[in-house]
Amino acid sequence: MEARQNVHFEANPPETEAVIRVVPRISELSADAWNALAGDSPFLRHAFLHALEATGCVGADIGWEPVHLALFRGDRLDAAMPLYVKHHSWGEFVFDWAWADAYRRHGLNYYPKLVCCVPFSPVPGPRLLARNEADRATLIQAALKLMQELGCSSFHILFPTEPDHAALEATPLMHRSGFQFHWNNAGYGSFDDFLAAMTHDKRKKIRQERKKLHNLGVSFRWVEGRDSTDAEWDHFYRCYADTYARHRSEPHLNRAFFANLRETLPDNLVLIIAERQGEAIACSFCMKDSQRLYGRHWGTLEYVPGLHFETCYQQGIEYAIVHGLQVFEGGAQGEHKLARGLVPTPTHSWHWLENAEFREAVDRFLERETDAIRHYMDELDAPFRREPSG
Repeated sequence: MEARQNVHFEANPPETEAVIRVVPRISELSADAWNALAGDSPFLRHAFLHALEATGCVGADIGWEPVHLALFRGDRLDAAMPLYVKHHSWGEFVFDWAWADAYRRHGLNYYPKLVCCVPFSPVPGPRLLARNEADRATLIQAALKLMQELGCSSFHILFPTEPDHAALEATPLMHRSGFQFHWNNAGYGSFDDFLAAMTHDKRKKIRQERKKLHNLGVSFRWVEGRDSTDAEWDHFYRCYADTYARHRSEPHLNRAFFANLRETLPDNLVLIIAERQGEAIACSFCMKDSQRLYGRHWGTLEYVPGLHFETCYQQGIEYAIVHGLQVFEGGAQGEHKLARGLVPTPTHSWHWLENAEFREAVDRFLERETDAIRHYMDELDAPFRREPSG
């Protein structure tokens, strides 16, 4: 698809001194001004989104065309939205493949579509970057207008959190429920304190797995981004790329992207490196902010029983306890995470389809899906023998 370097779109909000512009490169916006709106989440930081663009992980040629919205009053950036024109549904983690297929079978085009999200990152966080409800509402209306201007079939906002919901509930967009598995810190003083709160069988299984890994000579190192080396990142990327190769696919993120993050967001990065007899054999990559650790990617160069669960989940939980973090997010999907102490946590997305007939059909589907998800979450067995207390 041809890049929209010359897209010109302006919307005049009720306050006449304000203007909304489409920004095809986030580098055109002030990093300080954007970050002042984005808050604490590293995934919304200017440096993270810029790294995706600067290293070619997103772009018009691969179906992730940036068309960010920016609301200015004079020279001041007062609100913004990370926004992309998509020609596929890869890397979103709110699955609409069936919707696209239904369009195709009826001779209609589902792509391109307009998506507000963080590419390749199913991490809940703010999406309407604004200081008040009026500007959030303006961003939504501007995105809907841009969708029509660009000839997109639909508009989607993925994984928003409060206070975005209030603005979204006031619109005709359709709400979709989902869930992920997150670990919550109940004031644990140690990993053993956490295990003590779990049911006997789950606590026993984790201890047995850890003992087996220890007997095999497997140990772990936590490496902060600021202290990391090129060799450690090379090892991580080899593991990460190998995981994709095993599934006959290509990684979404290239080595240059991680090098860029190491330079620009070193305090938000953590590598968890698994070693056997001093030789690195696996690695997981996490990001963090002041309250949360986000498990993102992992890989191993060989199969070792229990290594995946320890590297991806138990080490992350222990890191969070030691560093006083309140939440460890284990990423999308994975009922197996329940046995590791991660519990189902609701997620949200909002959708608008221009085609009225399909919009009504999807709305009916979402009602049934929401009920099914609610029942599923209610039926999951809690991994704790008692409700953890703070």
